Amino acid sequence: MSGLSARAGLAVLLAMIVWSASPAPAQQDSAVLFRNVKIFDGNNATLSAVSNVLVRDGKIEKISTADIAATGQMIDGGGRVLMPGLIDAHWHAMLVRPTPMAALGDVGYNNLLAASEATATLMRGFTTIRDMGGPSFGLKRAIDEDLVAGPRIYPSGAIITITGGHGDFRQLTDLPRTIGGMLSRMELIGGSLVADSPDEVRVRAREQLMQGASQVKLTAGGGVASPFSPLDVSTFTEPELRAAVEAADNWGTYVATHAYTPVAIQRSIAAGVRCIEHGHLMDEASAKLMAEKGIWLSTQPFLDMSAAAALGPSEQDKMRQVVAGTDRVYALAKKYHLKTAFGTDVLFSQAMAERQGSMLAALSRWYTPAEALTMATSTNAELLSLSGPRNPYPGKLGVVEEGAFADLLLVDGNPLDNIALVEDPAKNFVVIMKGGKVYKNILPR
Repeated sequence: MSGLSARAGLAVLLAMIVWSASPAPAQQDSAVLFRNVKIFDGNNATLSAVSNVLVRDGKIEKISTADIAATGQMIDGGGRVLMPGLIDAHWHAMLVRPTPMAALGDVGYNNLLAASEATATLMRGFTTIRDMGGPSFGLKRAIDEDLVAGPRIYPSGAIITITGGHGDFRQLTDLPRTIGGMLSRMELIGGSLVADSPDEVRVRAREQLMQGASQVKLTAGGGVASPFSPLDVSTFTEPELRAAVEAADNWGTYVATHAYTPVAIQRSIAAGVRCIEHGHLMDEASAKLMAEKGIWLSTQPFLDMSAAAALGPSEQDKMRQVVAGTDRVYALAKKYHLKTAFGTDVLFSQAMAERQGSMLAALSRWYTPAEALTMATSTNAELLSLSGPRNPYPGKLGVVEEGAFADLLLVDGNPLDNIALVEDPAKNFVVIMKGGKVYKNILPR
């Protein structure tokens, strides 16, 4: 055998070994028929009559109370509840499992770690996430190409911050910064980028859009996790924020800002920002302004210190201020009927990520189960649609309707009566489907 043919034979053998060792892909049928289910459609506060739902080519083709004739896989729901897959509007796919220091380390390992977490996220019933900072473009591509099981990702790319702002994880030994000089490690891996003028902001925003960002994220004020960022500070100037808004608007999408305080919120709105992330320290005037301008609030039900368990004493002090503001931000959101999205903002804690469903259930402190589940499905999907032509998944998300993406959960129980069911997805989500593919089915065969 010639050297060339021997190498070709070896290549084939290796390919066969890799193929045989690879996990089987998620089940893909020409059609999947859910029979005998009651539907929470993502909008209505009551369940449908017992229905049948036909899924084909990744979308919901037909919903009917009458029998539907179809070939392919049949799933007998046994009267269980079929609902849309959950959406987390503030997630950090690349930053859930590593520690702050490890996130700056081995890129290859961190990507594999994020892939494992993406699969776990999907298995908790979250079929879509809006990634609000981190180098998630490659992970998104791997999920979209079926190399990794995970949720749909709406990526922001790198968080854009200022020197000393939230998202600046450099050490004091990295200072002074040389304008136009070497990038820091956090910037090189695409976690966050420092921009200290309108021109720098414009460049950094355009770089994220070039890579496929569906929205742009800036930090307009201080944050909990960053070591040199007091919670009360205001960071970007209005012209700097406006530079990002103009760049995003030119691409048909929007800017969201991390903002806790009234100054950060109101300055963001003046610059044209369309979504405020967090807002836990807002005042009544800020809430009223948001209502008048139709600005979205993407906030999180932080009720204890669990989210800061991996952080230092100064960061935990800042977290206490945020927790203290949680009841107020939801009270203002309800009083002024703000467009309110649900997210979790888990950072540096696999244990907290496992409580993703519990955080959704915690909304019952302020909302009915139907209101909370609507927020985590169709309302969050409405926020995602702000990406306009930059929407990586154009179509209907967050609803059980004909023509919508078949991102579906079959629940053993009625979450409209008992939202605590979402706290134990391993037990209670008996079928998980995304894009018409069954990723989990623990029903008796």
